[in-house]
Amino acid sequence: MPVPTGFRALLEPARPECDCGSGPGALHHTKADRAIQALNDNLRGAALMSLAMAAFTANDACMRAIAGHLPVAQVLFLRGGITAAILFAIAAHRGLLVQAVRLDRRGRLMVGLRCLGEVWTAFAVLISLQHMALSTFTAIGQAGPLAIGLAGAVFLREPLGWHRLLVILAGFVGVMIIIRPGTDVFDVWSLAALAAVAGLTLRDLSARRLPAGLSPVVAALAGAIAVAAAAGVWSLSAPWQVPSLRTMVLLVCGAVCLVAAYILVVRTMQVGEIGFVAPFRYTGLLWALMLGTILLGERPDGATLLGAGIVVAAGAYTLFAERRQRGQIPPGATR
Repeated sequence: MPVPTGFRALLEPARPECDCGSGPGALHHTKADRAIQALNDNLRGAALMSLAMAAFTANDACMRAIAGHLPVAQVLFLRGGITAAILFAIAAHRGLLVQAVRLDRRGRLMVGLRCLGEVWTAFAVLISLQHMALSTFTAIGQAGPLAIGLAGAVFLREPLGWHRLLVILAGFVGVMIIIRPGTDVFDVWSLAALAAVAGLTLRDLSARRLPAGLSPVVAALAGAIAVAAAAGVWSLSAPWQVPSLRTMVLLVCGAVCLVAAYILVVRTMQVGEIGFVAPFRYTGLLWALMLGTILLGERPDGATLLGAGIVVAAGAYTLFAERRQRGQIPPGATR
């Protein structure tokens, strides 16, 4: 079978290319091959994580471009419906739908909490993007891992050392630099972005308690259905508007990007070491800066960039420290 190339090679697991025989020399050769393979898997995982963040950011850019053309509830209903239809087709093709009916009471509760977090996050994100620059919103959103780490310590009693606590607090200082409360540049809609971080925290903490055998596709499908249902109910409070062709194209693109991001994130967790690939989630800020500048004409100021840098550095350290504490990163991996 020929070696896969291009993007397909990223998604497919690596295969051994030779049989090195046996003996001391072969053992040394095997160890070297394994080290090279681990590096290749890590690089592949990093590339997949970066692509996932690009897909998430592309969805946000589509929603930002739609701002003002349709009511928030209608946008979420249409995008949620398209996303749910795609995920339903994937789940049905893979025979995963039966997992939903086999959930026990605790599993249904955790899925319900995750759906609540999904709905909360979706509305807060779209409201934020109606009024804020993509790059500024994304910079605030990078505080998500910090909030999750702090909430995990408070609600799930996960260990949190004083050094990680200080780093988390430093990250929140970075958020304050971005939004600058009490100054002329403060935007009240940045509070909606902080609400999105809170919703994301609820969603991801609930996801940590999902049944081990539940496919992420099924969990994402439940979230998409919940968003569409909640948005559909809210949309009844105002007259519906007929979307333009441009708006519908952006909605479909946003939904496709969301599904692609879900799949890429799942595949990322199956390739390479989590401690290596997780920090690459912060490439989302780079994508937001690039898309915001090129497509939306945004120009973030120096204070926003400084605050974003602090948040990214703090978040990356928090992710690294968490994986190291769980034994997924050797103590010498920082060198």
